[in-house]
Amino acid sequence: MRQHPDRVEIEPRGPIHATVRPPGSKSLTNRALVCAALADGQSQLVAALDSEDTRVMVDALRQLGVQVEPRFAEAAIAVVGCGGKLPATRGELYVANSGTTVRFLAPLVSLANGAFRLDGTPRMRERPIGDLIDSLRQLGVDARAESTGACPPVVIHATGLSGGQATVRGDVSSQFLSGLLMAAPYAHEPVRLAVEGELVSKPYVTMTLAVMDAFGVPVEQLAMREFRVPRQRYGGRVYAIEPDASAASYFFAAAAISGGEVAVEGLSRASLQGDVAFVDVLAQMGCRVTHGPDRITVAGKKLSGVTVDMNAISDTVQTLAAVALFAEGPTTITGVGHIRHKETDRIGALATELRKLGAIVEELPDGLRITPAPLRPAVIDTYQDHRMAMSLSLVGLRQPGIFINDPGCTAKTYPGFWNDLRSLT
Repeated sequence: MRQHPDRVEIEPRGPIHATVRPPGSKSLTNRALVCAALADGQSQLVAALDSEDTRVMVDALRQLGVQVEPRFAEAAIAVVGCGGKLPATRGELYVANSGTTVRFLAPLVSLANGAFRLDGTPRMRERPIGDLIDSLRQLGVDARAESTGACPPVVIHATGLSGGQATVRGDVSSQFLSGLLMAAPYAHEPVRLAVEGELVSKPYVTMTLAVMDAFGVPVEQLAMREFRVPRQRYGGRVYAIEPDASAASYFFAAAAISGGEVAVEGLSRASLQGDVAFVDVLAQMGCRVTHGPDRITVAGKKLSGVTVDMNAISDTVQTLAAVALFAEGPTTITGVGHIRHKETDRIGALATELRKLGAIVEELPDGLRITPAPLRPAVIDTYQDHRMAMSLSLVGLRQPGIFINDPGCTAKTYPGFWNDLRSLT
């Protein structure tokens, strides 16, 4: 891999044989930070992720008066919980382009007493949050979104969550529900949440419930899409963060594309992260997948195109798109219309960049169909989207002449990605 001022050039290589351990899960780190911040007592987050998204969350919690001491050199974060009473009475909180942060902080600051404004990058001001605002209002919160289309900045005049019943739309982001669930134990009255419409990325809600339970707050699931949260309190604890399963998908895909074998340590079928199911899609395409108690191994074989609903593992759509370029026959991805509202329009951006590479791509209402064709060199634009950069860099493992623009965007969730990719042999 050769570094240029504003891009990297990926150098093709033969079959990769490696064992890797990706950094800690962003999703688990930020959920654990919220629960630890509200808890009684002290918490230690072990194997926590150091990334832009987690640093944004840490900085915001500090502005809210929570004692948070990151020791990123040791992959650890110490938190002294506020017992559900946020000390700050006002704050201008910068969330960058972290959807997780803004969607978790909006319910969190609603527990305080004071005025708060959450703002981020220009792209953040294009990411809808109106459905979460509507749910907060149902729970007694004075909240509004300032940008066109009910997007951030979000302004909240907080006097606490009243509690009671609320509905929450589930078809844009499961993080709306997750944010409400994590704040709900500290409402004045028990909270009952009902999901309206289809809930996307369901495994992430399961993850939220598991983290809450680990910090001492079980949630009663009344039906498939209805939850009851009594008034409870989190307790401080030592909490170990799993390696990031979304990040692991790049190494599994590297094995598939190169025809090699890669083992990822720290993940298993029992992982809290739904994205471990990405390997099941690779198995459908022809890869050999082996599950161990603390590792998953993928061996690349002859690949065939598949038709797959990726709603539950939508953060790995771009990774699968890279693999699809090396398969026989088309690959059709469905169930992911909501990824148009991520860091970029991931369906439209993927279609544009895959066509640069020579693929035939049809955009669908809820996904895309990728038909492989002879590949060609290309300069890949990444749209300030970490997953565009990491996933499409994998094409360069076999195709010469692949350049990735703005490689620094991977710092959002995986600052060490390029070093780890370079180390694969």
